[in-house]
Amino acid sequence: MGFAFHQPDSVASAIDLAHRYGDAARFIAGGTDLIIQINRKRLTPQHVISLGGLGLDDIRETSGEITIGATTTHNDIVFHPGFQHQLVALAEASAVVGGRQIRHVATVGGNIVNASPAADLVPALLVLDAVVDLQGPAQARSLPLDRFLLDRGRTDRQVDEVLTAVRFARPPMQSATAFLKAGRRKAMEISVVCVAAHLVGGPGTGFSKVRIAVGAAAPRTFRATGAEALVGARGDDGTSFAEAGRLAAEAAVPIGDVRASARYRKLLVAALVERALAACRDRMRGAGAQGAAA
Repeated sequence: MGFAFHQPDSVASAIDLAHRYGDAARFIAGGTDLIIQINRKRLTPQHVISLGGLGLDDIRETSGEITIGATTTHNDIVFHPGFQHQLVALAEASAVVGGRQIRHVATVGGNIVNASPAADLVPALLVLDAVVDLQGPAQARSLPLDRFLLDRGRTDRQVDEVLTAVRFARPPMQSATAFLKAGRRKAMEISVVCVAAHLVGGPGTGFSKVRIAVGAAAPRTFRATGAEALVGARGDDGTSFAEAGRLAAEAAVPIGDVRASARYRKLLVAALVERALAACRDRMRGAGAQGAAA
């Protein structure tokens, strides 16, 4: 069965079409997941509404906040100058989404809205306490990404709402992020497990903020809050990162499939959390040394 393709000229028009057709409609941006789902007959929309060309593909920076438009591509994230230092986890995550061709068309909003537990960019956004902006027929609303994600393939978005952007506070200079992915290949491969971390503060002085997010190890990407609290309380005492990895693994509820057993995924969570935290610490030390030399 075919579908009607709609190319609205504004976000408001796109929302109006979605409101009119309800569950029979689907939005399309990059289409790297939707087209596969249609071809495999897992989805049979009667109407497909394009979000291309509606001005949702920009990255805006202010002194206090960074906003990424929903149709910004992963390639845009990888090469954005502002994502090469404290926010490098974003570039690291987007760099392993599919192959080069996919990264040129796949979008940030699609990665979020699909709500795949293995979505690579989502952990990096979660550790930044990202907020999603939604526009519906009656009003706009915003909510934390952690609340927006409900379960595998499920979000809090209504059928006639467009996710327009994701945004987060600019982190302080004395901070670092990291993203690590385990898979049979670095890209063009669904994550067996992926982890992001964000530390604010400094080695030896304690961390004022600790965030750890884990993907592909539960029905949805999740924050390892117990591990965060431990590192926040103990700092970098030589054993806290390994203990945080163990706590994160305990919180994980992975499945076993052809890519890995559930037990192996838990082992990966423990190892990757420890390594991601260590990477953040080492990046802050490196930045501090460079600043002192300057």
